[in-house]
Amino acid sequence: MSFQEKRNIVSLITSVLIFSIYSMYVFQKFQEGSFHSSNDFSFWGAFILILIPVSILAKIIIHIVFSIINTIVTKEKVPLITDELDRLIELKSTRNSHYVFIIGFLLSMIPLVMDQPPYVMFIILISSGLLSEVVGNITQLYLYRRGV
Repeated sequence: MSFQEKRNIVSLITSVLIFSIYSMYVFQKFQEGSFHSSNDFSFWGAFILILIPVSILAKIIIHIVFSIINTIVTKEKVPLITDELDRLIELKSTRNSHYVFIIGFLLSMIPLVMDQPPYVMFIILISSGLLSEVVGNITQLYLYRRGV
């Protein structure tokens, strides 16, 4: 298995894990009444604005640890050069990821039109963000296996 495949598997697992742990933490705090928000929009805005830096920081740390462990175990250097194949795979996975997010964004507007509570829109929007990231990682994994 190549380094890129391993990196995508780690990224896929960490994305789902970070999102799940953070969501459970916020839901637990919400149930305890720690969030005294009379406005749904401020709660969901805080949820998203905290999720983004937490996710970025955790992924950076996890990828650094992964690179160190992979180098120790395989005794290979981390490839720093990206060739045309890597760029093509990245572009195709980004395209698929964006398609999924745009579809999720459009679907998240439906509850607003149907007079549903705002939290339905935010749940669909946040879920589409996670799903788009998962689709991007799976696309990269598939294309590295197939060789474009």
